[in-house]
Amino acid sequence: MKTASKKVINGWAMYDWANSVYNLVITSTMFPAYFEEVTKNPASNNEVVFLGRSFVNTALYNYALGFAFLVVAIMSPILSSIADFKGNKKTFLRFFCTLGSLACSGLYFFNEHTVTLGIILVILACIGFWSSLVFYNAYLPEIAEEADQDRVSAKGFTMGYIGSVLLQIFCFVLLFKKEWFGIATASQSLQISFLLVGIWWFGFAQIPLKVLPNGIPAAIRPEHNIFVNGFIELKKVLAQIKQMPILKRYLGAFFCYNMGVQTIMLAATLYGKSELNIPVTNLIIAILLIQLVAIPGSLLMSKLSGKFGNLQVLAGVVVIWIICCILGYLVPRDGIYQFYGLATIVGFVMGGIQSLSRSTYAKLMPETKDTTSFFSFYDVTEKIAIVIGMFSYGYITELAGGSQRNSILALMTFFIVGLLLLIYTIKAEKTHRAVVSK
Repeated sequence: MKTASKKVINGWAMYDWANSVYNLVITSTMFPAYFEEVTKNPASNNEVVFLGRSFVNTALYNYALGFAFLVVAIMSPILSSIADFKGNKKTFLRFFCTLGSLACSGLYFFNEHTVTLGIILVILACIGFWSSLVFYNAYLPEIAEEADQDRVSAKGFTMGYIGSVLLQIFCFVLLFKKEWFGIATASQSLQISFLLVGIWWFGFAQIPLKVLPNGIPAAIRPEHNIFVNGFIELKKVLAQIKQMPILKRYLGAFFCYNMGVQTIMLAATLYGKSELNIPVTNLIIAILLIQLVAIPGSLLMSKLSGKFGNLQVLAGVVVIWIICCILGYLVPRDGIYQFYGLATIVGFVMGGIQSLSRSTYAKLMPETKDTTSFFSFYDVTEKIAIVIGMFSYGYITELAGGSQRNSILALMTFFIVGLLLLIYTIKAEKTHRAVVSK
C-alpha cells in the first residue's frame, strides 16, 4: 500500500490536536488540582464519601480512572468487532468524541456539592477519550505504509502537544488574569476551562471526521454473534501472536512498562499537589514544561529508532523512567525546583515512549485487513495495564494513610520487569534475523 495523501495524514493528526487538550487540561493539570482542592478535608484525612463509602480523595480519583479504563477494556473488543464487520469505525470515532467532549464540558458544574456528578463525568470523559483512540489508532496502518508509520505517528503526537499547549496557555491566562475577563474566582476560571476543553475537542475533531476515509465492510459475515465476536477475534489475534515470538515478547514488555508510564502520567499532578505541596501555579508551569519538551523528545525518539532500532530505543527510555521513579520518591515536600527538573526529564521521554510503542506494534503485527481487531488487542492490553497500575497506586496510597511516595516507588517494579522483557525481545529479534539471513 501507499501512504495516503498529505490532506488525509494531516487530517488524521488533527484528531490528536483536538483531543489532547483532554489529556493536558483534564488529566494532567487543571482538573486534578481543582479536584484535590474541592475535595480536601484535613480534619477527616481528606476523605470523601462516594456511593456510601469513604475514600481518600486522591485514591478515589485513581479508582475512578481505573474503573473507566476497565470499561474501555471490556467494550473495546465488542466495538472493534462491529467496526470491522460494518466498516464504520468513523461512526464510533464520532460517537466517543462527542461523549468525551460533552463530559468535559459538563465538568463546568462540578464543585464541592456535586462530587458524585464530578466523578461520573470524569469516568465518562475518560471512556470517551480512550475509546475514540481505539478507532483513531486503527487508521494508522491503513493510511501509512510501514516505512512512514514512525513519522506519521510522531506527527500525531506532535500536533497533539502543540494544540493542547495553546489551549492550556489560554486557560492559564484565564486563571491568573481572571479580572481581564470579568471572572470573580479562580474556581470559576477553572470551570470555564473545562467547558472550553469540550468545545475545542468537539470542534477540531470535525476536521478528521470529514477527511478520513470510511471503512470497508467485511466481505464475510461474522461466524458468531456480533457482540461476542470481538472477544473471539481477540482470541484469534492472541493465537496468531503466540506464533510470533518477537511480537509476543514485545507485548509482554509493553504491558509491564505501560503500567508505570500511564499511572505516572495520570497521577503526577495529584502527587505534586497533595504529596509535595506544589502550588497550582507551579504545577501548571511544570506540566507545560513537560508538554514543550515532549515535542522534541517525540521527534528525537523517532529519529533514534531509525538509527538504532525501535526496541533498543524503547529499552533506553525505560531505563530513564526507572530513574524518574527514584527521583520522584526523593523529591522533598515543597521542592518546586526539583519538581521542575523531574518534569523536564519525564516530559522528554513521555511522548517518545507512547509514539514509539504504537508504531513498534504496527511494524511487528502481521499484514492483515483486520487492523481494528489487532489494535483492539493492543488497546485492551494497554487498558488492563492501566487498570492494574491505577488500582495498585490507589490501594498503596490508602494503606500508607494517604501518602503517595510508596506508590511512586512501587511503580519502579513495573518498569524493571518491562525492561527485562524488552531485553529478552531484542535477543529474540537478533536470533530471528540471524536465521533469516542464513
